[in-house]
Amino acid sequence: MTAIVLDSGVLGELLHPTIRPSHLAVRRWLRETLRAGESVVVPEIIDYEYRRKLLHFGDATRVQALDGFSAGLTYEPLTTASMRMAAALWAEARRAGLRTAGDNAIDIDMILIAQWRQVAARLGTDVIIATTNVRHLSRFTDARLWRDIV
Repeated sequence: MTAIVLDSGVLGELLHPTIRPSHLAVRRWLRETLRAGESVVVPEIIDYEYRRKLLHFGDATRVQALDGFSAGLTYEPLTTASMRMAAALWAEARRAGLRTAGDNAIDIDMILIAQWRQVAARLGTDVIIATTNVRHLSRFTDARLWRDIV
């Protein structure tokens, strides 16, 4: 069994209100992934990243959709341990010259990576981040384009 952690780009595609081929494809992928018995995880930091945009735009309908969607999957809450791990990862990446965000940014990618590590440690199984952009994440985790995860 594999656990698949969703990044915000994938979450946005899954919950987008329009019906485009790309949205249908990612929804089909999710159905097939769940049907195959894989665990799909919504990290709290990704819920935050997507939710804040919806709230900013005043999109109550999509906020409700996010609530319903997340309730049907595994939700990974932020913990003190994950935030401390994210801070250590951020510092380690900076010392190595690897940046994923500006120096004063909260760096959601590092928090996502910490949550990914916590899921992997807890489940003791393969954990993959499903994303629409592997560039930053793949330097630190097993991150793949969602359509490449079968």
